[in-house]
Amino acid sequence: MRYALTIQYDGRFFSGSQLQDIKSTDKNNKSVRTVQEELEKALCTLIKPKIKTKRPIKTVFSGRTDKGVSAEGQVVHFDCEEVLVASKFLRSINGILPPDISVSDIKSVAKMFHAQKSAKLRHYRYKFINREIRNVFDKDLLRVSYSIDIQRMQTSLNYLLGEHDFSAFKSSGTLNPSKICFIHKATCKKVGDEIVIDIAGNRFLYNMVRTIVGTLLEIEGHNLKPEHMKNVLESKDRTKAGMTVSPLGLTLMKVEY
Repeated sequence: MRYALTIQYDGRFFSGSQLQDIKSTDKNNKSVRTVQEELEKALCTLIKPKIKTKRPIKTVFSGRTDKGVSAEGQVVHFDCEEVLVASKFLRSINGILPPDISVSDIKSVAKMFHAQKSAKLRHYRYKFINREIRNVFDKDLLRVSYSIDIQRMQTSLNYLLGEHDFSAFKSSGTLNPSKICFIHKATCKKVGDEIVIDIAGNRFLYNMVRTIVGTLLEIEGHNLKPEHMKNVLESKDRTKAGMTVSPLGLTLMKVEY
């Protein structure tokens, strides 16, 4: 049977979502942690597959998230022989998982369902602080001290709507040769001292959201016209876009099928 999970994780404590083929270490020579590794370990502890292999339960994520990126609605599928009862499974798996990962939902899905390939829409949210003075409760969020004009920022975001070649916003690590994405939603709002940017699209390139945010900050910080976003987009040139901002404000909110 095939099951789909909705999971959450705090990306600050992981070296990304994706399982690494070779066990690597960080600069302090400590083994890196990945969300996939912790999830598969917990699933194998709970389900105890009959076939003993190196990875008796393999999970497939809707998409990979980088080191520091969090998720509220990541979707993962896996296959197993057992019939799983949702309420019992959720209590058990959350008792096994470390405190920085949780599972909020499990559904039985058709064998043709694929967490990555079946996805129609992915919704990301980026948050940063807009305040001159540091506050202890800002934690790891990026803090921008200069004034942000929400109306101008929204005008900049509007240029991204629809289908475009987003080559200008990709990092060199983009493996997929296709650079065409369709952005269904791009909005921003201010909540207290927080700026919240929501972007939803059919697919995203490597570091695309973080580079879009960096370009927004460049427009605001240098008082450029919002049309600069359009010019960058049409240039298809990464050197024309802004910096790639910190991953610590980025969260995968939801995946739709």
